Order: sequence, then structure tokens, then C-alpha cells
Amino acid sequence: MKKLLVGMMSAAMLVMMVGCGGGEKKAEAPKKAEPAQKVVIGLDDNFAPMGFRDKDNKIVGLDIDLAREACKRANLNPEFKPIDWGAKEAEIKSKRIDLIWNCFTVNPEREKVYGLSKPYLNNAQMIVVRKGDKIEKPADLKGKIVGVQDDATGDYILTKRDKALGDSLKKLNKYPDFPAAYLDLDNKRIDCIIVDAVLAYDTNKKNPGKYDVMKTPIADEVVAVAFRKDDKELIAKIDKALDEMKKDGTAKKICEQWLGADMIKYEK
Repeated sequence: MKKLLVGMMSAAMLVMMVGCGGGEKKAEAPKKAEPAQKVVIGLDDNFAPMGFRDKDNKIVGLDIDLAREACKRANLNPEFKPIDWGAKEAEIKSKRIDLIWNCFTVNPEREKVYGLSKPYLNNAQMIVVRKGDKIEKPADLKGKIVGVQDDATGDYILTKRDKALGDSLKKLNKYPDFPAAYLDLDNKRIDCIIVDAVLAYDTNKKNPGKYDVMKTPIADEVVAVAFRKDDKELIAKIDKALDEMKKDGTAKKICEQWLGADMIKYEK
């Protein structure tokens, strides 16, 4: 009888063990990470310290570091493509590039054409002259030969925003990039150039005693990333990443590494 009871109990335990084992769920395989979406970023690679080539011919700069970090957070794989700045609208509309990240100033004309991120950087347009030349305020541009980058903010100010000032010039020379404008300034073919503050101060730092920068900006401005108008999802991804970078101090750290100051544009 004891043997029978022991046998019955053993059989019952075996059934229970088998039943429990059969009820266990198999561990789910970890989900594979979504592959990073490739994005082609257009820029002027002659625009230090925002985007330029170092001694090893690699594209580096403040905007490059910000873009890499934002893309990493947004699961995007960036490719940086130098473009003719004057043809940037055609480049982005034809989808040869997906966005422009290169100290892109926000203005009413551009807001009509491009989708824009939230502003991420404060900037200004400055008048730069040869050391000792006396151009101290916008009115002093009257009768002068002024250099600007083609389709850049200085060009916009003198041909659209303040056309009366532009009409007072002796001549407005447009250049494919700022190094070409600086070269003409050095050779006295122009009297001054209008240039972004970030570039003006970086150039002065590298060429001490060579240029003067007008203390009062000809215009204050903010900088954003430019997209195609209908690319809402990509704009949202970059905005989210930039917001995170501002909040955790990453954007400030990158800016201070390149400019020695925090010029990041924060939300009020």
C-alpha cells in the first residue's frame, strides 16, 4: 500500500512539473535596432569655424559637431556635402541634399522657401575693414565698394531688407565664398565686407592686427537648420535632438570649444 501511495504521489508530481514547464513562456528575442536613416547635409566648406577643412582635408567645425551629435540622437547617418552656396535652394529642392546645416540665418525670405528648425545659435552681421580704415557704421558704406557672399545674409540686407543702403553703395561685389572676399579686401579691390560675426571673430583671431570689425552689428540674427518645406518628420527629429542638447549642456560645450563663448539660442 505504501509503495502504491508513493508511486501515485510521484506520478502526480511529475504531471505537475510537466504542466508547469509547459506553461513557461519562451524568452523573446531582443528587437533589432532600426537602421539609421541616411541624410545628406549641404554646407559651404570654406566657412570657418562653422564648417571647413582641416589640415588633413577633413570637414570639421562647430556646425559639424552639432550636426553629428544631433544625428546620433535622432538615429540618422549624416553625409556632409560641400555645395555652391548660391545654388543651395536648387540643391535642396532637387533632393541632392536633405538639409543645410551651415550658420543658416533665418529671415522672412528664407522662411517662405525652406522648412526651418528652431533657432539654435545667436549671430550677427558685421562690417569688416582693413586695419585702420574708417568705416564705423552702416551709413559709412555710402559710396564704398562692398563685398558679400552670394545669396548670404549680407547680400540679403543690401539688396532686399535695406535696399536704400544698398543703392547708396558705389558697387556691390558678390563672391562664391568669404575667403575670396577677404582676398579682394587684402588687395584693396573692395573697401569692406559684410560677414557673419562667428567668421569675422575667428578670422581676426587667426590674423591678429590685420582687420577691424565694426563694434555695432549691421544686423542681429538667429541661425537654424534648413530643410524642404514638406519634410516635417525630419524637422521634428532634429528639433527634438537639439532641445535635448541644449538642456543637457552638450550644445553649450560644443559652442564653447569652437568660439570660447556660449552663443547657443535657448528657448524663452
